[in-house]
Amino acid sequence: MNKKLMAVAVAGALGAPALAMAQASTVQIYGKAVFEYGYVNQGTGKPNADIMQGPGGQAIGIKGTEALGGGLSAWYQCESSADIRGDVAAGLCTRNSALGLKGGFGSVYIGKWDTPYKRVMLRGEVGVEDTGLLGIADYVSGGSTGAGAGGAVSRTLWQRRQHDSINYDTPNFSGFQGHFAYSASNATATTSAATSAKPRIWSVAALYNNGPLLLGLAYERHNEFGAVGGSNDDNAWALSGSYVFMGKVKVGGSYNRQNYDLGAGASVDKKSWALGVDWNVSGPHSLFANYATADDTSGTAAATPGGFIPGAGPNTGVKKWGVGYQHKFSKRTDGKLGYVRLDNDSAANYNLMGTNNTGTTTAARLGHSQDAFVMLLRHTF
Repeated sequence: MNKKLMAVAVAGALGAPALAMAQASTVQIYGKAVFEYGYVNQGTGKPNADIMQGPGGQAIGIKGTEALGGGLSAWYQCESSADIRGDVAAGLCTRNSALGLKGGFGSVYIGKWDTPYKRVMLRGEVGVEDTGLLGIADYVSGGSTGAGAGGAVSRTLWQRRQHDSINYDTPNFSGFQGHFAYSASNATATTSAATSAKPRIWSVAALYNNGPLLLGLAYERHNEFGAVGGSNDDNAWALSGSYVFMGKVKVGGSYNRQNYDLGAGASVDKKSWALGVDWNVSGPHSLFANYATADDTSGTAAATPGGFIPGAGPNTGVKKWGVGYQHKFSKRTDGKLGYVRLDNDSAANYNLMGTNNTGTTTAARLGHSQDAFVMLLRHTF
């Protein structure tokens, strides 16, 4: 009997360090399920369409931390797209995913993550969604999605979830925090001296979050995104923020300016801005409204940098607005019913997010208008 008690005591003593180590580590499973359904009038000469999408960050993820001692912790996150429609099969760690260290110095992490520029732009998205028919990212910053290794994919995309990025977040100083990121030039094809295509992202932002006020300022640079051997560095800066009045009315907006270098003495500029409001009328009942516009493309180049952005010239802007009702069933589940409309200037070719004009002539794609009635349902866990 005494031998049995001694064996139990020894086993407990040996197991205690392992148990303490396990308690210092955490694991959390989380996610978001979203679907959006809309009936879209795509404009004269184009068929109406009913569209089901999964916008707004639908995902499933696993994350955790381990205390290493001395105030230092290791942390990880693997977030994967989760399309509840069943239309898109995605691999693991396709969204914000990283491995890092954090402590009193802040946090350093490497992986695929939203750039500081994108995090600032998200601050101003009030009364609106980021993507989908209810979204505005296409018009104000060229979209909001993942970007490939080295930054080579999607020249006109500024709200980027960047592959192969090295990131640093400062500690929080009474609401102020700085964010820095750059990407490895993995897209370099050779080490030849004649090859200058080494695309790289540099992104920096300052954010303030204290009480009812949120503010953000960001600058991002895309090095060597154009033709090999040419002047091909693009840059953009953004200002955004929001404020909550009386705990019920939230107003917000953003301003974004992009500059594209298309060769010696040739460049184009694009400016955009957005305003929105969320009004909690009573209990679970809220109303929302938003307005976004991209101004005419200006500059010295008739060429286009890609995407929807036309070359410099008049009547190359777009306006998009939306209104609707939101019902919060609980802290984790909400739904929206809304109406949106997009109006292109005569030389512009923007579309409601999720629609396109493939199969039509160039003339038919310019200056068109679109509108849609939209339903959205979202659950976060």
